Amino acid sequence: MAAQPGAQAPLKILLVRVSSLGDVLHNLPMVADIARHFPHATIDWVVEEGYTSLVRLNPRVNTIFPFALRRWRKSLGKKETRAEIAAFFRSLRQTHYDYVFDTQGLLKTGIIMGAARLAPGGQKVGLANGSEGSGYEGISRLFHTKSIPLDPRTHAVARGRLVAGAALGYAVDTPADFGLPEVSNSEPRPDWMGEAPYCVYFHGTARDAKKWAPEHWIALGQALAPMPILLPWGSPKEKAEAEVLAAGLPNARVLPKLSMGDATLLARHAALVVGVDTGLTHIAAAFVRPTVEIYADSPLWKTEGNWSPKIINLGDKGAPPGVPEVLAAARRLLADYPPA
Repeated sequence: MAAQPGAQAPLKILLVRVSSLGDVLHNLPMVADIARHFPHATIDWVVEEGYTSLVRLNPRVNTIFPFALRRWRKSLGKKETRAEIAAFFRSLRQTHYDYVFDTQGLLKTGIIMGAARLAPGGQKVGLANGSEGSGYEGISRLFHTKSIPLDPRTHAVARGRLVAGAALGYAVDTPADFGLPEVSNSEPRPDWMGEAPYCVYFHGTARDAKKWAPEHWIALGQALAPMPILLPWGSPKEKAEAEVLAAGLPNARVLPKLSMGDATLLARHAALVVGVDTGLTHIAAAFVRPTVEIYADSPLWKTEGNWSPKIINLGDKGAPPGVPEVLAAARRLLADYPPA
C-alpha cells in the first residue's frame, strides 16, 4: 500500500521512537517530511515521558503517548503501575492507523508497534537492519508488515526519513527540518540565564571516552573571555566536573539543576554552543544555533550536524580535535553569526 496524496481520507500515522534524547531528536525531521507530502495527515508519537516536552515543541505532532518504562520497571509489582501500563495500551489502541513506524528497532518498540491498531490495508513499517554500533534487535521485525533495509552507515537523521519515504512513496531530497520554533529575543529569560550573549558548554556525557579534556575546556573558555560560559550538568559527577571548569574560568558559571525544558531553553538562546556528542548538543544543532560539535569516541558520520553552515563538526572516533581547531571554529561562527 503506497500512500497517495489524493487519498480520500487524511492519513493517520503513528511514530514509535521512545528514547534516547538524541535518537528522539533525530527522528523529528520525519514529521516535517510527512507533513510536506501529506499536509492533512494526523501524526501521533509514542515517546518516553521524559522527552515529551521536546516532541511537544513540534506543532505538527498531534497526540503524544508518554511511555514510562524507565519508571514502571521500578514498581512492576504495584497495582497502580500495572493500571497505568494498561491505560497506556488502551489509549494507544483507540485509533486505527494507516501507518505505524518503528524507527528504533528494539523489542520494546516492536511490542508497542504490535499493540497499535491498523486501519484496513494499513502497514507497520520498521528497519530491516541496524546501523553500525547500534543496539538494533532483529526480533523487532516480527511486528512489521514491511521492513526497509538501509545502508549500515546511514546518518541517524536520514534513517527515519528514508524509512518513511520508502513506505509513503516520496523521495527524501531536502535538508532536515526539525520543525522547532524560531528563537525569539523577546522571550523572557530565567534569572539563571542572564541577559548577556553567552556560550554554553555541553561537556557532560555518560561515557567518559566521549568527553573532552578539562584543560581543553578551560583553555577554550579563557580564549573566549569575557564571553560568559554557562555550565549545565545532569548528575552529581557532571556537577563536580562543571565546578572544576568554573574554578579555572572567571567568566564561567555553574548552573542550577535544569529540567529538560530548561535545558532546551538554554540551547535555544545560546550565542554559541560547544559540546561533545550528546543529546543536548544535538538539540542546539537542531535549533540551528551556532554550534561546534566535538567527536572523540563516536563516529562523525552517524550524528554530525550536516543541515546548516551554523554547525561545525570536529574530530572523529579516536581522533578528538585540539583546542586551536575548536577555538578557530568558535571564532568563525561568532564572526559569521554575531549575537543579536
